[in-house]
Amino acid sequence: MAVHAVRSPTTHLHGGISGNLPPSNRNPNAVIRFGYGSSKRNRLVSLSASLREGDGRGKESSVRAVEVKKILEDSPLLPKPLSSNQLAETVSNGSRVRVAYQGVRGAYSESAAEKAYPNCEAVPCEEFDTAFEAVERWLVDRAVLPIENSLGGSIHRNYDLLLRHNLHIVGEVKLAVRHCLLANHGVKLEDLRRVLSHPQALAQCENTLTRLGLVREAVDDTAGAAKQIAFEDLSDAAAVASAKAAEIYGLNIVAEDIQDDTDNVTRFLMLAREPIIPGTNRLFKTSIVFSLEEGPGVLFKALAVFALRQINLTKIESRPLRKNPLRASGGLKYFDYLFYVDFEASMADEVAQNALRHLEEFATFLRVLGSYPVDTTML
Repeated sequence: MAVHAVRSPTTHLHGGISGNLPPSNRNPNAVIRFGYGSSKRNRLVSLSASLREGDGRGKESSVRAVEVKKILEDSPLLPKPLSSNQLAETVSNGSRVRVAYQGVRGAYSESAAEKAYPNCEAVPCEEFDTAFEAVERWLVDRAVLPIENSLGGSIHRNYDLLLRHNLHIVGEVKLAVRHCLLANHGVKLEDLRRVLSHPQALAQCENTLTRLGLVREAVDDTAGAAKQIAFEDLSDAAAVASAKAAEIYGLNIVAEDIQDDTDNVTRFLMLAREPIIPGTNRLFKTSIVFSLEEGPGVLFKALAVFALRQINLTKIESRPLRKNPLRASGGLKYFDYLFYVDFEASMADEVAQNALRHLEEFATFLRVLGSYPVDTTML
């Protein structure tokens, strides 16, 4: 049965959220997109250039900062992140793939979404939960969310959300992370006293920030830190964020590649409402989650079903079973866990199917999160 939705006239802003037009300007057929040639973009670039002309931090600089803030707040190039209470107000225009990511414009997640789905309409969301919900409610087509970083480890929140929501992993994308130290124009390195960024980004640049003697302040995301530096016209603070964030928010790159390790890579998952049909024509990866009864050697037996069939495990992550985190056995209490495992095999392969049949014999719970092509590219 086909379900048809009646939509009120809206204007779809480039990069994300659609907003209602004023009554006098409503046109049922109008779709407004602002590209890089828009007048507001030109005003922003022009104003950013004027900020570079002087190093003074006086009245003139403050006036310019206020103007920058107003343009950024009004600009459709910088949509406000989607929050959970706005989900019902957002609709797709049906033209391009809409991809949800967590953060604001300039976030590494936005770059990952654009790598995964070139020419997509990237939709910023305030929280990871919101991105999951946006896909479930058919408000976007996909979500691209981080799951692990080569330096910082796993993003535990997203592991928990994978189980809570009924979405499927349909792909992965790996993004090389190159952190920059961003400040307002006219601010020199010796002027800096503190640095703002996401906790993982701060941890990934620990050696550099310690050497500079900067006090670290954690915020929700890297691009959000850059936005705050620009909006508040801070003269004693910098942000750890991407070069793209510097361009968007009119900031100066004080230092490049400040991460402690050059091999700083974040792996993102591509999520959809429906699974893809796994194939055997290329390298595939399968992600599962399962739980086990308490007992000696039970986890060994679970992992042995893959080793016996020469299936390579690429990731194992344990998370507490939230509804029943403790289990009593023999007068003792044990932590109860869920195990997330990634292995290199397609569910189209009989050997992978046999491995999961074997695992089902002693697993108390088993769910396939997705079987999808391996990302073999790197930026």
